[in-house]
Amino acid sequence: MKKKHLAFAMAAGTLAASGAHAQSSVQLYGLIDLSVPTYRTHADANGNHVIGMGNDGEPWFSGSRWGLKGAEDIGGGTKVIFRLESEYTVSNGAMEDPGQIFDRDAWVGVEDERLGKFTAGFQNTIARDASAIYGDPYGSTKLTTEEGGWTNSNNFKQMIFYAGSATGTRYNNGLAWKKLFSNGIFASAGYAFGNQTSFGNNATYQFALGYNGPSYTASTYYSHVNLNGNTNQSFSVGGNYTLGIVRANAGYFRYWGNQGALGQRQDNSWTVSLKVAPKGAFDYELGYQQMRVHNAAYNSDGDIPNANLGTFDPTSGLHNGFKETLYASVFYHLSKRTELYLAGDYMKLHGGYTVGTTFGASNQLELTTGVRTRF
Repeated sequence: MKKKHLAFAMAAGTLAASGAHAQSSVQLYGLIDLSVPTYRTHADANGNHVIGMGNDGEPWFSGSRWGLKGAEDIGGGTKVIFRLESEYTVSNGAMEDPGQIFDRDAWVGVEDERLGKFTAGFQNTIARDASAIYGDPYGSTKLTTEEGGWTNSNNFKQMIFYAGSATGTRYNNGLAWKKLFSNGIFASAGYAFGNQTSFGNNATYQFALGYNGPSYTASTYYSHVNLNGNTNQSFSVGGNYTLGIVRANAGYFRYWGNQGALGQRQDNSWTVSLKVAPKGAFDYELGYQQMRVHNAAYNSDGDIPNANLGTFDPTSGLHNGFKETLYASVFYHLSKRTELYLAGDYMKLHGGYTVGTTFGASNQLELTTGVRTRF
């Protein structure tokens, strides 16, 4: 009888057990996002376009993933928690990052009603989570202690790297603390060990503050990344405001990146977006962002590298320029879990700002339709 009960619980995606002093749960969950067809201009060195499934196999909005998350109530308002999450590509069934089975999350922690949430392991940077409320119109309206955020698979999603660490938009060897107070104030701090003999080398530390108001949310963060002996710093402030069926988002990012003998790169970037969600099955999104670089060195491919990653070529010289991107989408919700979408973006490069995906062209158009479902 017990075996039958266990099989039924696991098939439903949740395993629950209770004892005299504690309750525990483990949940299987996931998301599938498939973009087809996708159209992209300037897709090779000859200026040809491409029509395919996804953007080089990547879905438009959300990396397809599956995961396990669990909690054990140990009493006194305290729970032991964990999450293991893996990303894959629906178009070919491959792992997103070969050799790294849990390439989105692998952490364990403690959550307490009074002290907040403390987690350790591979996880989102706290700067990424704090800026998700204004980074684009697709994330949560309110600040929470849960991971969330914006992604980076299309031309309007590279701004997220300002909120990154020495290892991308997630911490390796990371510690994170988050607390949402009853008065609406949100506070968090994160640190990622570099695991070097010199303490602090290749390490990251970040702080974030925010506030959940009745119709608006605002947040700010500071980030300090030490990578290969070079200091990278960023600061951001932004928020959103909801009036009826309209949500408006806006944010500003400032970045300073040391480049050895080449001096300091300085970026000024900003984003604005709208989401309109009338009653019914449809909602609509529109956004614009501009990323400006000053004294930026190229990477080894001759392109502007993403912030914080330290991939500049010391022989490339210094460059000024900016990238601007306009994007839009329409969602049709079949249910609470499943939706169809139509989306597109147009990117324009100015001055010395170059990206590898355009193969030397100064503009690129991307269009797609797709389906996204959750379990």
